Amino acid sequence: MSGPHADHHAPRRWQGLLVSVRDAREASDALAGGAAIIDVKEPGRGPLGAADADVAAAVAALVAGAAPWTLACGELAAGDAAAWATRACCAAATLPVAAKAGPAGLSPREWRLAFAAFAGCLPEGVEPVAVAYADWRRTAAPDPAVVIGEAAEIGCRTLLIDTGDKAGPGLLAEADAVAEWIAAAHAAGMAVAAAGRLTLDEIARARGLGADVVAVRGAVCRGGRNGVVDRNLVRAASTLCAAAAGLDHLDPGRVVPGASA
Repeated sequence: MSGPHADHHAPRRWQGLLVSVRDAREASDALAGGAAIIDVKEPGRGPLGAADADVAAAVAALVAGAAPWTLACGELAAGDAAAWATRACCAAATLPVAAKAGPAGLSPREWRLAFAAFAGCLPEGVEPVAVAYADWRRTAAPDPAVVIGEAAEIGCRTLLIDTGDKAGPGLLAEADAVAEWIAAAHAAGMAVAAAGRLTLDEIARARGLGADVVAVRGAVCRGGRNGVVDRNLVRAASTLCAAAAGLDHLDPGRVVPGASA
């Protein structure tokens, strides 16, 4: 997607397991375990914490040609998401396929304006991903149904449904609502990534709700979300994700996504 007005009727392009990593070493283990998409973020800075530009550049260099990579840029309300994206994109030899920033603390109107500004600042070829928080009441974010409608109206073609409070309930605490949001996003022509404290045992269920991509971090780390990515846990998650999709495997070579955990 080259901007907020791209054709949202384009075919969905996401599929498989996304693993969020905090450095190149974790990215290497995520790739070795079979992750289809590598997402760069710093979990110590929040649900979509932005990593430093040199970290993003190192991950980009490592995964170039092996898998697409995406970029977390913090919260839109902080006012610096575009700056984070610009620094990372300038530092990386290969651009991310997508970038995202969270909606916490914004009214629907504020979110639309902030998201449009963020999307407009991304380099050509970097797709802006709309983010909806399933725990929107806890995080003072817009209702996901509103985000989906607004995102579709401005031509966004990818949605991430996540949780903003990583100390609160996981995504599947709102499973019925999540299924409705995914269906609404698909009806609007958007691909959907599902994230938010998902465990290995919940991967198949998340896929079963209709998610095109399942995004994880804590489930594939030794020591939880702030621990270290383990390639064996990634392999287990990748196998579960593929099995839930009815595939023998998911080939990263045919994934061209955008999406965090």
